[in-house]
Amino acid sequence: MGLELYLDLLSQPCRAVYIFAKKNGIPFELRTVELLKGQHHSDAFVQVNPLRKVPALKDGDFTLTESVAILLYLSRKYKAPDHWYPQDLQARARVDEYLAWQHTALRSSCLRATWQKLMGPVLLGERVPPETLASTLAELDRCLQLLEDKFLKDQAFLAGPHISVADLVAITELMHPVSAGCQVFKSRPKLAAWRQRVEATVGEDLFQEAHAVLMKTKDLPPLDPAVKEKLRPLAQVLLQ
Repeated sequence: MGLELYLDLLSQPCRAVYIFAKKNGIPFELRTVELLKGQHHSDAFVQVNPLRKVPALKDGDFTLTESVAILLYLSRKYKAPDHWYPQDLQARARVDEYLAWQHTALRSSCLRATWQKLMGPVLLGERVPPETLASTLAELDRCLQLLEDKFLKDQAFLAGPHISVADLVAITELMHPVSAGCQVFKSRPKLAAWRQRVEATVGEDLFQEAHAVLMKTKDLPPLDPAVKEKLRPLAQVLLQ
C-alpha cells in the first residue's frame, strides 16, 4: 500500500497537508474522515490514530500524526524544493519559530472565533454572549498584528523571500475565521497582499479546491444529536 492521507478539508491543518502534497506532486490515496459525522471516533480510524484527530498519515506500516510532523516528513521523503523547509540553518529556524508559535496563538484565536461566530450557532444551535465574542475577536486582532509585526514584517513570505510550510499553515488557519465572516484582511493591506502571493504561488485552483468544503459550512444543517454530543466537550472549551 502506498501513501495514505487521512484528511477532512474542513480542518485547517488538513488543508495545509493537502495543498502541500498536491502542489509538490506527491502521490497519495485520500482517506476522507468526516469530522461532522463523527468518523474520527470510529473504531476503524482509532486504529490509525488513537488520538481521534486528523490529519494522519500511513506510509506502508508507518503511521504518523500531527500536521507539522506530517508536512516535514513529506518534505524530506519526497525531496520537496528547498524553500518549503530550507536547509540553511537560520532560514529553517525562522520556519520552526513560526510553527512553534502558531499552535497556542494564531491557531487558538482563529479556532475560537470560527466556533463562536459559525460552528456554535449554525451547527450546534448555541450562541455565545456578545461580550465573549468581542473578547475573542480582540484576541484574534492582537494575533494578526503579531503575525504582521513579528513574522511577516516587510518580507514577501513569513520566513523570507520564498514560500515555506509556515505560510501554508498560516493561510489555512486564517481562512477559518474568513469562512465565519470575519474581516481578517480588511484594513490590513500588508496581510492581504501576502495572502494574494500565497494563493498565486500554490495556484488559485488548488487553493479554492482545498477551501471549498470550509466555505460551504455556513449553509450546512444542524448536526445530528449524537454527533453534537461527541463534540460537546470541545464546544464547551471553544464557546467560552
